[in-house]
Amino acid sequence: MHRDDSKSADTEVRAEASAKAGSKAGTKDETKDETKGPTDAEREFVDYAERSQRGLYRLAFLLSGRRESAQDLTQTTLAQMYRYWRRATQVADLDAYARTILLRAFFAEQRRFRRERDLHLLMDAPRAPDHPEVRLALLDALAQLPPRSRAVVALRHWVDLSVEDTAAHLGCSTGTVKSLNSRALVRLRELLPEHVWEEYRHGA
Repeated sequence: MHRDDSKSADTEVRAEASAKAGSKAGTKDETKDETKGPTDAEREFVDYAERSQRGLYRLAFLLSGRRESAQDLTQTTLAQMYRYWRRATQVADLDAYARTILLRAFFAEQRRFRRERDLHLLMDAPRAPDHPEVRLALLDALAQLPPRSRAVVALRHWVDLSVEDTAAHLGCSTGTVKSLNSRALVRLRELLPEHVWEEYRHGA
């Protein structure tokens, strides 16, 4: 993904998160002092959104393959985080909580739109080869995996989660994660050209 596109996406998502906190504070009680700023909780949410939205966007783009869809998934995730912020701040791992919300949103989107859509942008994934045609081949192959298998590959090999953490994110057993990952890698091996597979295998 081009750097300008990434910065633009970051700005849009950050603005949306700030707007949610600001609008919430401004509409709670119009009879109160209009100069009153956001609450501590709202400031905490905005700080978290600004710090985490880039990572959420990258994961969303890997899953969806489209800039617009990735932005929607990221904004949906942050909107849910804001709605349940008090509950979210009680969990042990806030980032894991956010990723779980994003994954649920992605699976819901896949249920609504089962037909895969063309990939229009390239993702600047961690450790991905610095060749557009290679990155495009990787994304195209990932798009042909079932959504759950794609999520396993994304969490295991891009987010670099353990088998146990991946299972916790997806709400399944570690055995299921291992099985999905194994089958997904076999399928990727079939789909990718030899030179692309070697780049992926050594990079992942």
